[in-house]
Amino acid sequence: MAEQLFEGGCLCGAVRYSAVGPPQHQTMCHCANCRRASGAQSVAWVSVSRGKVEFTQGEPSRYAYTREDGRNIERTFCGGCGTQLTYAADGPDDGIDITTGSLDDPDAYPPKVESWREEKLSWVKP
Repeated sequence: MAEQLFEGGCLCGAVRYSAVGPPQHQTMCHCANCRRASGAQSVAWVSVSRGKVEFTQGEPSRYAYTREDGRNIERTFCGGCGTQLTYAADGPDDGIDITTGSLDDPDAYPPKVESWREEKLSWVKP
């Protein structure tokens, strides 16, 4: 896949980012962890290599924790408006997930798969 430029930011405009690379995956996540962090029934993500994301304006707030399965997680968000921006888990891959909704052009990267379907809320229709 060809290199692509992803740009986006938060609701209030205080934090902006850019990322370069082919998308590793484009996912709609239904896990309870993402639901809690976003306050939504699911979260759409586009993933790129971790070293390819740069915050170009402002500095996001960071929330680090250990998930129920023992994996260490770091989420970034705007400390002003609360927009969730990224999700990264320790592990063998070097990917970082960027919230599709925070992209300047979210229509360009629609989810191609659904993850954690077993945790999908019963009232969310296909």
